[in-house]
Amino acid sequence: MTKAFLLALLLSFLAGGLALPPRSGLAAGDAITQVLALKDASLILEVDGKVRIAHLADQPMIPASTMKVVTALAAIQRWGLDHRFHTDVSTLDGWLWVTGGDPYLVSEELDRLVAGLKSQGLRSVAGIGLDDGLFASGLMIDGRSSTDNPYDAPVTALAVNFNTLALTKQAGKLASGESQTPLTPLGREIAGRLGPGKHRVNLKDRETALRYFGEVLAAKLAAAGIAVKGDVRFGPTPSGAKRLYRHENSRNLREVLTSMLEYSNNFIANYLFVMLGGKEGQRGLDMAKGQAAARRWVDKEFRWRDYRIEDGAGLSRANRLSARQLLAVVKAFTPYRDLLPAHEGVARAKTGTLKGVSTYAGFVRRAGRWEPFGLMINEPVAYNLRLEVADTLARAPDVSRYCPGSQC
Repeated sequence: MTKAFLLALLLSFLAGGLALPPRSGLAAGDAITQVLALKDASLILEVDGKVRIAHLADQPMIPASTMKVVTALAAIQRWGLDHRFHTDVSTLDGWLWVTGGDPYLVSEELDRLVAGLKSQGLRSVAGIGLDDGLFASGLMIDGRSSTDNPYDAPVTALAVNFNTLALTKQAGKLASGESQTPLTPLGREIAGRLGPGKHRVNLKDRETALRYFGEVLAAKLAAAGIAVKGDVRFGPTPSGAKRLYRHENSRNLREVLTSMLEYSNNFIANYLFVMLGGKEGQRGLDMAKGQAAARRWVDKEFRWRDYRIEDGAGLSRANRLSARQLLAVVKAFTPYRDLLPAHEGVARAKTGTLKGVSTYAGFVRRAGRWEPFGLMINEPVAYNLRLEVADTLARAPDVSRYCPGSQC
């Protein structure tokens, strides 16, 4: 994955709360006071293991993309940071069958997969079969809209580049938006409705996503000298097919989660959320199974009441967590703090953004120690208010003045 591609995703996943626009102009010492004056905002901070600020800390609120910290913690506990997701390739009657199960199958990984197939002596295939049966078809995610934006990409078990497509149209010329990804017939079709410039769009639905995967894979097989003689089919891998190759992703879960949190990648988060709902080898996974697994995990780890988890990315406005619950997740995340995005040396934390929602949760650096905090604002505010709150939490000599007795 190139830095340019990740930067494009950073800009595109703005709904996850990523880009850092200019400061709002508030005086640093005013940020916490402003939050405490809001009607729909909560804030909690621990210092030296004791709660020093607790403002509406038990009020359930919309967490937005801070939900990704919850998903990341559940994934770490399920698989471990060294886990690598894989893609299986099988053959039957000359057909190549690809079975999905990897949320980070980007173009470079397909190159490695194809190289692995070539090392097994593969020289031609009668056709390509795509098996995305790990997930139920028509997977519905609350909060996902019909825009072209990458953060609205459909979640399918078999996907390349997070079910997004990059294109460049300049001076009447059309090209792939990234050197490692070929321009395919579907790309040319989609380009017909786009104006000049650089674009990254999502693939809208399962059928389009699978078609694109097949086109990219066929192009990469051909480029490696492996002839593709037939078409592309969708369906379950035939029972008589024999596994030819298992491709393990070059990135382990630590790297996958670091990217998911830094770029607020909704596709990865909800892919993991759905996978958490099943056992190894189980197929037909859906959001309901993921939600049920989330409830079981919460009951075991936290024993919360008055919460609601609808998706793993924070897209759903029906998600509900309190600042105190979010703080509990952050504290459990302490061993993995370095996975969280860094902010100017004073915070390692995850932002969350939806319309009228601004959240931030993680750790602030105070007197040489990392202290956990959670901030949830469910009303319109300046984008960078949350960053200024973190700055103030980190630098204020005495935070107790904001909340005498810790409650305020």
